[in-house]
Amino acid sequence: MNGIVVVDKPADMTSARVVAEVKTVLGARKVGHTGTLDPFATGVLVCCVNQATRLAQFLTRGKKCYQAVMRLGIRTDTHDLTGRVLSREASLTVTHGEVHSAFKRFSEIREQVPPAFSALKHHGLPLYKLARRGTFVQKPSRPISIYGLVVHDIDLPYVRFEVSCSEGTYVRTLSADIGDALGCGAHLAALRRTESGGFTVGEAVSLSTMKELCVDKKTSKSVIPMREALRGIPEIQARRALARRIRRGQPVTRAELGPLEDETPQWIKVSDTEGHLIAVLDSTEQNGVLPYKCVFPNGK
Repeated sequence: MNGIVVVDKPADMTSARVVAEVKTVLGARKVGHTGTLDPFATGVLVCCVNQATRLAQFLTRGKKCYQAVMRLGIRTDTHDLTGRVLSREASLTVTHGEVHSAFKRFSEIREQVPPAFSALKHHGLPLYKLARRGTFVQKPSRPISIYGLVVHDIDLPYVRFEVSCSEGTYVRTLSADIGDALGCGAHLAALRRTESGGFTVGEAVSLSTMKELCVDKKTSKSVIPMREALRGIPEIQARRALARRIRRGQPVTRAELGPLEDETPQWIKVSDTEGHLIAVLDSTEQNGVLPYKCVFPNGK
């Protein structure tokens, strides 16, 4: 069983715990995810099963979409509802127009300072572990992209919004920064990821549903095959002789693969005549051949 499982993560569960549950339910040797969700958050958590863990490098870079609620007037050390309150405004004087203006400005930001409470590491230790000990490490700002930032409802002190962004964007930090720009502070009160790397909440399954499928011996219905999981990467179907060479990791040229609809892709996925993924290659030749990103000799 090699493929992708899109889990609808429940609240109050760590991403690591979800991965452990998936591993147990599927009886998998290895499971990993392509992007952490905070324990209080819900929604899309993409899990790679067995050989598909090697595909994580291609799945972490896609767009992520969130539905969120921020609470104006209260700052916390974690930038979300789980943290220690740092300040509290007795009353809010913020107008709806000011909220919309702030969101418009932040839709154009190109970098962000990661929060002290995050899974980023400092000398091998996650920042959140250091922060819990009272050691707050400030990482430098990192480039991010905001593709869309829309306010859906304002019911002060709450603002409901939607954001689509690049990997590495912290929505709770975005909320805190908008609150600071408004002069009243804010924290993230709710978060639901609706899309990650092309996988949407509409195709996600809950852990309880996975367990029911396991009882009925239908767990494979929740697993997306590896070839289908690499959405947006152009595909070449290799004939038997070429597929045999690729399974062995032997040198292959761009001309041998034949034409592609997209002539300037970053990667190329190769399947055999039965539709099984057998390799992913870099599209740019080096020393006359295409570098291998990963090979699946069994072609499953």
